[in-house]
This record gives sequence, structure tokens and C-alpha cells, in this order.
Amino acid sequence: MPTLQKTIVTTLIAGALLTPFATQAQSKTRKLPFVQQEWSKDYRPFRIAGNLYYVGTYDLACYLIATPKGHILINTGLEESVPLIRKHVQALGFKFEDIKILLATHAHYDHVAGIAAIKKATGAKFMIQEKDAKAMIDGGASDYVLGSHGATFEPVQPDQLLKNGEIIKLGTMQVKLLHHPGHTPGASSFSFTVRDEKRAYKVLIANMPSILDETKLSGMPGYPEVGKDYAKTLAAMKNEQFDIWLSSHASQFSLHEKHKPADAYRPEAFFDKAGYDKSLAGLKKRYDEKLKEK
Repeated sequence: MPTLQKTIVTTLIAGALLTPFATQAQSKTRKLPFVQQEWSKDYRPFRIAGNLYYVGTYDLACYLIATPKGHILINTGLEESVPLIRKHVQALGFKFEDIKILLATHAHYDHVAGIAAIKKATGAKFMIQEKDAKAMIDGGASDYVLGSHGATFEPVQPDQLLKNGEIIKLGTMQVKLLHHPGHTPGASSFSFTVRDEKRAYKVLIANMPSILDETKLSGMPGYPEVGKDYAKTLAAMKNEQFDIWLSSHASQFSLHEKHKPADAYRPEAFFDKAGYDKSLAGLKKRYDEKLKEK
């Protein structure tokens, strides 16, 4: 780990130690601020395109990028979903223990609560955009909105902090982090290319910039630049290029309209630039409406 990253992580860990030890002990019994039934509902895993697979639940999207050198897992869903993810990875013919890198689109409990358990089970290296590192280390207690509920997941020490444009490598696989802040300070999308017997596909796992009701774009304690970050993200995401787009929630990219559990392999089902543009336009409208709030 570069010296600067070591310094940042060490500083964050020192701050996290101020949190009562009871926080970790209560990880199994934390009361989450909001949970949907679809978040933990099972959903049959499937091959999306090339060496990219869906291994998440009905709505909390988790992605496995399989390589001969091991695998990359993006997002984990809730802590209770870890056994499902393990089952899904194995059902696809892969070894759960071969997960080498853990990534996340942002540090909210519905996408990272399983990180700690999977890291312990596999020894995988956990990497996160540097501005979400503090929230990972304190279990989400410092989140500018959800932190009002205290820690919402088991704290995790990142092994590596990532910057905008950084490339995560595993074997010949290269995944580019795109910093798209707002939903959290470190919210990020991922861009990479996969291939099958016919062609290559450029994939965007987009962290769609939704805005929580409690967010005030004029500035929040702990995140005064939130409104400016949302504006930058909305502008940047309009220019992203891809063949296939996916997101943190299955509902955000209409997974269940594009793919049924019995469907055959068909990457073209996820060619949907119009859907992406429509979704972004809706989020921009929401942003404009929130700007008017005092």
C-alpha cells in the first residue's frame, strides 16, 4: 500500500477506535433504518456477459467477475445475504474462496454489510474509494444521512484506497473506478470490458445518483459540498460510454424486465442506452426539485 494510503487508513482507524466496542458486538442485532423484502429475496444467479455474472439477491445487485487468477466481487448486499452469495457463486461453478478482490459502489449497509464476513471467509483484499473509507471503518456511523442511526454494518478496514480513474487489476482483467460522488462522498461506478466467443462488451456498473429525502443540497453537516458533487456526477455520467449498463439495485436497471430466471444467455438484453438516459434524466429532475428546498 502506498505511504499516503497507509497514512489515511491509519488516521481513520484511530478515529474509529473512539467508537464503543459494543458497536461491533451488536453487529448481528443492529436495527437498520430501512429494509425491503426484495433485498434478501433469493434470485437465480446467471451469466450476464463474458466472465461477468449476477450473484446478488432479487434487488441488491452483486457482480462476480471471474478470472483464472481468482475473482472480483462488486457489492455484497446485507450481511444475512452472504450465504446466498456463496451459494450463487458455487452454483455457477466457481469457488467462493477464490474471491480475491472486494469492491463496492458505495458505503451503505444495503451494499456493504456483507463485506466483513466475506473478507474473513476468503481473505480477499477490500478496496474502496478513499472518501468512503471512514464510513467503512466506523460501520456507517459517519454517513452524512444514515449516520444518525449509528453504525449499520460491521466495520471493515480497507486494504487499499482508490482514486478516480484508478485501475484495479486481477490477471488480465482491468476494472476502472469512476468517482461519482453525492449519494455518498466516495460513491463510484465501475467500467471494464468482458468478452465471449462472439465479441467484446464494454460494461458500466453505474452508481446511479439517487438522493435521499433527508439530503439538503445546500450542504449537510459532514458533507458541505454534497450539492456540488451531485451536479458534477450528473454531468459526468451523461458522457459515459458502454454497451451494457447495470447498477447497484436490480430495480434501477429493470433487471426483471430484461431477464427471467429461465432465460438463456443473452448479453444483448442489457443493451439499453435509452433506459440509462431516461433514468439519469429522472435523477436530474429530482436534483432540480431538491435544489428549491430550503
